[in-house]
Amino acid sequence: MAINLEFENKLWEMADKLRGNIQPSDYKDVILGLIFLKYISDSFEEKHRDLISEDAGFEEDRDAYIEDNVFFVPPSARWDFIKKSAKQSIIGQIIDEAMIAIERENKNLKGVLPKNYARPELDKTKLGELIDLFSFNLGNKSARAQDVLGRVYEYFLGKFGSSEGEFYTPPTIVKLLVGMIEPYKGRVYDPCCGSGGMFVQSQRFVEEHQGRKDDVHIFGQEFTANTWRLCKMNLAIRGIDGNLGGRDADTFSNDLHKNLRADFVLANPPFNVSDYTLIQDDARWKYGIPPANNANYAWIEHMISKLSPTGIAGFVMANGSMSTSTKAEAEIRKNIIEARLVDCIVTMPPNLFYNVTIPVCLWFISKNKENRKDNILFIDARKMGTMVTRKHRELSDVEIKKIYDTYHNWRDEKEYIDIQGFCKSANIEEVRGHEYILTPGRYVGIEEAEDDGEPFDEKMARLTGELAEMFAKSHQLEDEIRKRLGAIGYEF
Repeated sequence: MAINLEFENKLWEMADKLRGNIQPSDYKDVILGLIFLKYISDSFEEKHRDLISEDAGFEEDRDAYIEDNVFFVPPSARWDFIKKSAKQSIIGQIIDEAMIAIERENKNLKGVLPKNYARPELDKTKLGELIDLFSFNLGNKSARAQDVLGRVYEYFLGKFGSSEGEFYTPPTIVKLLVGMIEPYKGRVYDPCCGSGGMFVQSQRFVEEHQGRKDDVHIFGQEFTANTWRLCKMNLAIRGIDGNLGGRDADTFSNDLHKNLRADFVLANPPFNVSDYTLIQDDARWKYGIPPANNANYAWIEHMISKLSPTGIAGFVMANGSMSTSTKAEAEIRKNIIEARLVDCIVTMPPNLFYNVTIPVCLWFISKNKENRKDNILFIDARKMGTMVTRKHRELSDVEIKKIYDTYHNWRDEKEYIDIQGFCKSANIEEVRGHEYILTPGRYVGIEEAEDDGEPFDEKMARLTGELAEMFAKSHQLEDEIRKRLGAIGYEF
């Protein structure tokens, strides 16, 4: 079966037809849980066949699977058994019991898997049809199965994300963040990791650049219990061993990684949160105490506090963060700029997120700026991207590469040059002159219009002639309207 968008889209369309009266927010647990069950069962069956061929009697030995990073799946939870039971009226109960059995055999999945398939509102006939839908044959190679099912899982996350963007960061933004900071090797941290898109893209980046997956160590935290479970499944289906803590938790009041100093921080914090837990005397507020009614700068300071001495952070923020003039935020921004921590700011085009149109920017913070410590790179990417639907925009890979190549050339002192309307390397004095406002438009200027070769005098004569013609037509239209209104007794 080809791995392509057409296949994934058809799979989604068929699955969506079977949703019935289940809300999308509940249905995603049903769907993603089944995909995960199919994935771990396929991986188990391949290892099971290998052990049988070895004829050593270890094919039902749990340790033989665990030592090879394969989840042990008991007989009652294997996909073949689930598929044979798909037409039974108790199929929901069978799946719930399968999820419980898998968690019992694999401690790192405890409390992760959905176990609500037996609920009355879930049509059991449609549930059986979903099982048939996901029973496609992926062949006997786990790498292929992992890739296909991983892509299906990721695609379905994105489709659900169109209505529930809170747990899903658009691939355009994730790719750009990862391309900018290049997490080849080290500790990668996300304090609000959602469904784990940053981690999956980091792993993909490492693999595409011939790196070793084992050289990247994942640390994350997520506030919402259901999203934390989605992330655990997403990492498992990609073969990523991540430390997400023992459960969901609030990053501000219960930091699960207090002693962590990360080489890379990647994050898309929730914007403008007004009811977060602010601990006044927290060591994280080195550059000023953030306001209690907006968590944006609390997130920024938290992420700075997590960086190693050579660490770099890339994260998404609402545009207001670049120029807010509230006393606390303006002071923090000034302090982190004067501490030579801000490396680059990128403004993005609108409509990148599925469920909100709020414009966003990307911040890049570096603890090791070295020769560029007195400069900040500003990039204005607001004109980039293409509307792929009426409400959603995406950047092409070429556009993403243009942005991160510009940053890398500037950072590495290669062939960087300022481009009016797009990028500018501004020194600290210039930033001070703008009262520490970080909006790229203030620095990059307006893009120069292309010279069309028409002499200025001729162009002005042509344009004023066209304008006079339009004025004349407007007067004719006004007279016609007056006549018609007068004919029916209305004068003005």
